[in-house]
Amino acid sequence: MSTENEGTEVPPAPSAPPVPVDTPAASPQAGDAPTPPPPPGAGHEGSAPDANWPPPPAAYPPPAPQATTAEGGAQGGRHGDQQGGQQGAPYGGHQHDSQHDDPHGNPYGTPQGTGHQPWGAAAYHHPQATTPPPAKQSRGGRGGLLAAVLVAALVAGGLGGGLGYTLAKNDDNTSSTTVSAPDSGGDFKREPGTVAAVAAKALPSTVTIEAESSSGEGGTGTGFVFDTEGHIVTNNHVVADAVDGGKVSVTFPDGKKYDAEAVGNAQGYDVAVIKLDNAPSNLKPLTLGDSDKVAVGDSTIAIGAPFGLSNTVTTGIISAKNRPVASSDGSGSQASYMSALQTDASINPGNSGGPLLDAQGNVIGINSAIQSSGNGGFGTGQSGSIGLGFAIPINQAKYVAQELIKNGKPVYARIGASVSLEDTTDGAKITNTGAGGSEPVEPGGPADRAGLKPGDVITKLDDRVIDSGPTLIGEIWTHKPGDKVTLTYERNGKTNTVEVTLDSRVGDS
Repeated sequence: MSTENEGTEVPPAPSAPPVPVDTPAASPQAGDAPTPPPPPGAGHEGSAPDANWPPPPAAYPPPAPQATTAEGGAQGGRHGDQQGGQQGAPYGGHQHDSQHDDPHGNPYGTPQGTGHQPWGAAAYHHPQATTPPPAKQSRGGRGGLLAAVLVAALVAGGLGGGLGYTLAKNDDNTSSTTVSAPDSGGDFKREPGTVAAVAAKALPSTVTIEAESSSGEGGTGTGFVFDTEGHIVTNNHVVADAVDGGKVSVTFPDGKKYDAEAVGNAQGYDVAVIKLDNAPSNLKPLTLGDSDKVAVGDSTIAIGAPFGLSNTVTTGIISAKNRPVASSDGSGSQASYMSALQTDASINPGNSGGPLLDAQGNVIGINSAIQSSGNGGFGTGQSGSIGLGFAIPINQAKYVAQELIKNGKPVYARIGASVSLEDTTDGAKITNTGAGGSEPVEPGGPADRAGLKPGDVITKLDDRVIDSGPTLIGEIWTHKPGDKVTLTYERNGKTNTVEVTLDSRVGDS
């Protein structure tokens, strides 16, 4: 639709008052000031007294001039046929049981938008003022007086003009409504703890990761500097395609790009570590916080590359803790389980692996998954942020990353029993048969030593309510092998408690 700025009808400036008709007797000339009759006896040759002098004043204002139209409306820029929505072709990523916010698989594209052309500026043509006719040559002795009066008028006009200019200038300096900031934004020193200050410190150590499999498939995610040796922590599903023979590259906010290689990955934890080739010597690792001390309502700051838009900063709060989340890397072979930090900071595909920071800039979690509204659950529907994002607590991620750097393989805590993965709210039920036909309770394992049997329903781990098998697994994986936990379970309608010492499992298989 075209919008035009059309000029309105503007009347011209009024012309000068009509000039009196000159008579054979000495009448005032156009533009001259009228002169009083000379005193008796002071007659001037050729200037006899006139009974009609001075003439009556001319009517003013003059008759209204005819209106003219100022054709001022320059046609404005067009806004029609512009598409306001973004066309989703994001930088591809996997969507999972809990929709991972990092793209792999079905590609996303960088949001496309059509730029708006500027609106046309209205061009009003001001009517020209009527030019007065040239003054006729003055006659006789009145010329001197008229000239003197004219000079006096010009002097007064010059004085008035100068005075008016001075007043206008002074008024401009003292009555301006414009307020200037003492410092520009770039020079302003921000207090520690502001979002801008936290972002300025954390952004240089947050990277965009591109992973590509040997077949050319891949996507974009995020990571952050873990140590000065060049280790970068991210999500497993960000680099899963590149683990076996693929390529990984890392780009810093300053545009510097490095090749990297996978050091280790943990499918169950959804954590991976990569290392930069020829890492620079000036790396600044992000400070790791304590996720156990995080409280609901605490401020959060998420940094990542949503839909490939690197170095994006969003804010929110911790909206829940210990949220059980089950997700997948998209291959369908392995699931990851977490007891997550929930945040309403905007997290989208491409944020995966990026840091979730507290108000002081400490890493409290690794952004990993989002709730999708497309399928009503933690599924594979392509969707953006709806205010429900999930992060792996940094205390857990730190332990996993250190194990990956040290051994190249993850180490998981376990109880040695198979539980149902059905979506229930009654608890985690120990199945009657184990995976692949094995025993549901491993002989000699922690659960067996604690007296647990098939059919028992575990309802609590320490003070955490267990409503399903995935919730139990996620809670167990927040612990380390060798930790002692108290399990509450039901058997034949009776509630029992037992202490279990967690065992270990190395690797994802």
